[in-house]
Amino acid sequence: MHTTVGIIGGGPSGLLLARLLHRAGIDSVVLESRDRGYVERRQRAGILEQSTVDALRAAGAGGRLDVEGIPHDGIELRHDGRAARIDFPGLTGGRRVWVYAQTEVVKDLVALQLADGGPLLFEAEVTAVEGADTDRPLVRYTHQGREQTLTCDYVVGCDGFHGVTRNAVPEGERRTYERTYPYSWLGILADAPPVYDELIYAHSERGFALASMRSPSVSRLYLQVPNGTDPADWPDERVWDELDARLALRADPAWRLKRGTVTQKSVLPMRSSVTEPMRYGRVLLAGDAAHIVPPTGAKGLNLAAADVIVLARAFAHLKETGSTELLDGYSDTCLRRVWRAEHFSYFMTTTLHTDPAQSPFDTRLQQSQLDRIGTSRHAAAELAENYTGLPLDL
Repeated sequence: MHTTVGIIGGGPSGLLLARLLHRAGIDSVVLESRDRGYVERRQRAGILEQSTVDALRAAGAGGRLDVEGIPHDGIELRHDGRAARIDFPGLTGGRRVWVYAQTEVVKDLVALQLADGGPLLFEAEVTAVEGADTDRPLVRYTHQGREQTLTCDYVVGCDGFHGVTRNAVPEGERRTYERTYPYSWLGILADAPPVYDELIYAHSERGFALASMRSPSVSRLYLQVPNGTDPADWPDERVWDELDARLALRADPAWRLKRGTVTQKSVLPMRSSVTEPMRYGRVLLAGDAAHIVPPTGAKGLNLAAADVIVLARAFAHLKETGSTELLDGYSDTCLRRVWRAEHFSYFMTTTLHTDPAQSPFDTRLQQSQLDRIGTSRHAAAELAENYTGLPLDL
């Protein structure tokens, strides 16, 4: 089998790329190692930037999003008994974000791809990508118990940090920059109405907490915990009590969390990673295959979407003009935005979390920075511009 673009990974970035290419009349094949049920249940991000929403609509995947997605015009930062709301539209010229879970994005894209797109093969485990520096790279994979091959004009790796595609770039040709943080997130999904109609980011001496949501009746909440934490050590009542202690920075009892049945509990390590370049020969990396951010800034899914939006435009340009100019510039174009998002995610993470080794001086610096954001329009605007998403062509 041969295709113009072989896409390894059927997560949101791979599926979005396939849909954008389909709309541009470019054929592709998507190979996903997991089964459909697993892919559609995999809990990840829930905040979509304006450019991601625009791309989903352009791909024909905006129907349910426009009905069920929850637009957010700001976030609230809490610390030391104080709260400051960051007004996104007022600070960015009208931009906002949407709450719409990655699981729902994936369901929408899978349904569209299976209905009228190119091949989408589940349980197709890629074992190797060969010939990255040739004009016809080859993908080896196993599907339905048979070893098969796919030849491509280009291969796009959307298969994550531990995926096969990264290995197609010789070790001497790539460099990875990494940072590991000294804490993790304990996250829960609960059948409980959100405490507030926007996200709350809370800094406290007990550690960071985040109150988010998936719908008007489902809350997504996070606590900073030590690395290596076992979720079993955190019974539901202990989680709720700690969330109340870190989030309830107002005396009004109405601000206490509305407790409900916890349906999911997991621990998420925090790290940053960037691999350069994002292209080698005819192989291109996108999403987590090229970069990882801590979730504090809500950048992970949106960075992956930005990568494939840039890629789809480059492939369309190649088809229309025969020029590889945009493809040749793909890595540099994306990395400028990636490093900005990495810095913003680092800033949000280190400003809001309590490092186990930090001193009282460090804590006062964090509080001073949060005060600055809450009282300075310029500082708040910088946060709002980064949170709602920077231009794709920085």
